[in-house]
Amino acid sequence: MTLLNSPRTRRRRLGVAVAAAGLLAALLTAGPAAATPDPGDGPTAQQQISKSDEAEARAAIASGEIPGVDEVVHSDNIEHLANVPKEAFTGLNSDLAFQGRYAFAGNYDGFRIFDISDPKAPKTVAQVLCPGSQNDISVSGDLLFLSTDSSRSDNSCASTSQPATEKSSWEGMKIFDISDKANPKYVAAVETSCGSHTHSLIPERKNVYIYVSSYSPNATFPDCQPPHDGISVIKVPRKAPEKAAVVSFPVLFPGEGPDGGGNPGGPTNPGVSKTTGCHDITVLPSKDLAAGACMGDGILFSIKDPENPKVIDQVEDNVNFAFWHSATFNQKANKVVFTDELGGGGAATCNAAIGPNRGADGIYDIVGRGDHRKLVFKSYYKIPRHQADTENCVAHNGSLIPVRGKDLMVQAWYQGGVSVWDFTDSANPKEIAYFERGPLSADTLQVGGSWSAYYYNGYIYSNDIAKGFDVLKLGDRRTDPAKKVHLRELNVQTQPDYFD
Repeated sequence: MTLLNSPRTRRRRLGVAVAAAGLLAALLTAGPAAATPDPGDGPTAQQQISKSDEAEARAAIASGEIPGVDEVVHSDNIEHLANVPKEAFTGLNSDLAFQGRYAFAGNYDGFRIFDISDPKAPKTVAQVLCPGSQNDISVSGDLLFLSTDSSRSDNSCASTSQPATEKSSWEGMKIFDISDKANPKYVAAVETSCGSHTHSLIPERKNVYIYVSSYSPNATFPDCQPPHDGISVIKVPRKAPEKAAVVSFPVLFPGEGPDGGGNPGGPTNPGVSKTTGCHDITVLPSKDLAAGACMGDGILFSIKDPENPKVIDQVEDNVNFAFWHSATFNQKANKVVFTDELGGGGAATCNAAIGPNRGADGIYDIVGRGDHRKLVFKSYYKIPRHQADTENCVAHNGSLIPVRGKDLMVQAWYQGGVSVWDFTDSANPKEIAYFERGPLSADTLQVGGSWSAYYYNGYIYSNDIAKGFDVLKLGDRRTDPAKKVHLRELNVQTQPDYFD
């Protein structure tokens, strides 16, 4: 294991910079399809890179400018406690949720439950085969929720892929009873318009509301017709989850014409995704607020009435954001961090030519009061270590690290690894710790790296797409106070009030 105390800066020759600039130009001028987020339902294909990029990657590894293939490196304030490789599932690992001493890990083939009572030695409790990308996952009480965003033959866990052009195809939410963690039971399914790419919970005593994010309608898809300018809201009775149903479809982007009132994308805004739904929503129930990352738009909205959310403010960044991917509030709810998933998570965008402002986080202050609050841009944050051109790398899922008076966050960057950073000063964010592996390959671009990296009860847990489940221990005076905060449950897209 190599300990690195300072960020590595990768020097680049002119020829490689020009090649990377060509990639940037392609990403900037491409239509919405170029910004399709997250790997698809089928197997991921390796992408061959140019001979010059391959040679440079090998030279950079040999010189120590980047880690070697699969080599683990990290800052001296992070310890790598454990890795649990994939077992039964060969699909891509996806999101994480937590409850008590358990971690729940999504995978395109289903989900896995870990006992993390000993973080140095997580144990597999159950593996549930239930294919359907991307199996975004969350838990509440005795219920587990799983998103299906690929067209399937039916709603069962034995379904097969089927074209979305067929009316009988199914996409949506699946619900499991996890009262017995070793034996989860599939209890209900709810079909939703355009499926469920991600979802967010608003838990109440008797019911759980689910905000379902989906997008990319098509006139040839019977169950995903344009305009698709809102979200599906599902109500799940806790004592009768089999009665779960869609109760509303609030329109978040009202407007004239077939595409609603969101960002029109290209050619009006080249390289920006047209808004045809939301990718991810983070709710903050203690403040009756939610932040939506919706393809070409970022929004702030009120959830006082969970069945009828109300948009407060809407912002766009048509210079540096290609695809608004996710959102995170700070504890005081006076800031939001939005992520841009440039290249859809499958491109090498953490290099010198792409630069520090694209494929990055955008930090926004929330100013004003009530329904007059506004999102005000302050700065961008991107990991300071350049990655190889064989590494898919872009801003992805992360969570707060709960320290009073500070705004600290841990975040996944695919093959860019895991970054811990401080945005207490909105205009001057800075990294304070990191963990990463070297590229999966020195000659082909293969999709991998950390999908989600979250702080839970004193440890960082990361679900690596290819390498499995990682546990990290962070030891730093700036973050140590967070070890005193213990939660009974954590779904990161349902942000808790850590100090209540």
